Amino acid sequence: MKPLSAFCFSLWATLNKSLACVVASLPGAVCGVAKVRHGWGHVCALRLASRPPAGRAASRGLVQRRLWLLPLLLALAWALPAQAARVKEVAAVQGVRSNLLSGYGLVVGLDGTGDQSTQMPFTAQAMANYLQQMGISLPPGTSAPQLKNVATVAITAELPAFAQPGQLIDVVVSSVGNAKSLRGGTLIATPLRGADGEIYALAQGNVVVGGAGASAGGSKVQINHLSAGRIPDGAQVERSVPTPLNDGETITLGLNASDFQMARKVAQAINARSGPGTATALDGRTVQVRAPVAPGARVAFIAELEELQLPDTTPAAKVVINARTGSVVLNQAVTLGPCAIAHGSLSVTISSTPVISQPNPLSQGQTVVAQKSDITIQQQGGQVLQVPAAPQLADVVRALNALGATPQDLLAILQAIKAAGALNAELEVI
Repeated sequence: MKPLSAFCFSLWATLNKSLACVVASLPGAVCGVAKVRHGWGHVCALRLASRPPAGRAASRGLVQRRLWLLPLLLALAWALPAQAARVKEVAAVQGVRSNLLSGYGLVVGLDGTGDQSTQMPFTAQAMANYLQQMGISLPPGTSAPQLKNVATVAITAELPAFAQPGQLIDVVVSSVGNAKSLRGGTLIATPLRGADGEIYALAQGNVVVGGAGASAGGSKVQINHLSAGRIPDGAQVERSVPTPLNDGETITLGLNASDFQMARKVAQAINARSGPGTATALDGRTVQVRAPVAPGARVAFIAELEELQLPDTTPAAKVVINARTGSVVLNQAVTLGPCAIAHGSLSVTISSTPVISQPNPLSQGQTVVAQKSDITIQQQGGQVLQVPAAPQLADVVRALNALGATPQDLLAILQAIKAAGALNAELEVI
């Protein structure tokens, strides 16, 4: 979408001819365009300055007839959104999806940081099965080898839509046993299977671990995580997954979030571009679109649909709370009604101090270490604060900051405000 200032200048260019006669009829008049910065974008304003003209009465009627377009210009410039979302950012074509793959394999070449075979017998069993596939069999009666440079791992990958045989995808390797580190290891050829049990890719390569660690004499230093790594382009696709993109006469767009208003706007934007009846909103999350049957034409049609601009829509008011981290996120539609809040805190502090009791000389007693505990309870009085109505997000933030509560306390306060009916938003705890 063009910037708002450019839009105003294009409108001014179309009005230039209409206002030319007005400017010409006012001697000494100077007509220009001034940009006024506003919080929502740029608003164009016409500036008309003139010296004392002659014959203004003769052109007064013409001025009144021509300048009626000025309010229309300003109204259009003010109402135009500064930025709009595209269809591809709010919806996706159903059926075009990725598939999850997983496998079980061995990482070899570790520097003594592999699984302990005595505690993880499946590591030795997996290694014996691999050697047997290579044509190597252990002599009868031989115990399983105690290997320290081998680790059993689980391999996961995501097979993207339209992936073809020969394409390379990334894989994630995670330790299954008690291996200390996978750093420097190599994953041997491992088949990756889908949910139907079929093999869709084959993984192999050097494991990249974004960490380091060392230990000696009971001391240990570790940076990041060592029991999981990644192999870029570590799997080769062996089988493609059919995608029903070209089946039928219609395609279905699935919205990222259920919203009847957004579904209606997506359908309206498609109908405005391709004609009435092309798109139909089936529910709050599904839009059915008639598309060309030819594969090439259908791909071009979908590409154009994804670039369609959608008018801005105010989302449903929602407050998302993370109870584990204390994070609170509010969107722009959250408002507060007038309410009164009292918030106090109770803290209990317990401190232990070791006390050593020494026996008297030659008393054959023993030294005793005891603990002396001190318990302190502090309670702060709760002051009743009046929170005014907050019609905008900035007012909501200002009102909540005035409480001076910690993020953990803010969770309970927001829940109480919602229960009292003063929080005009949906409260979601994750």
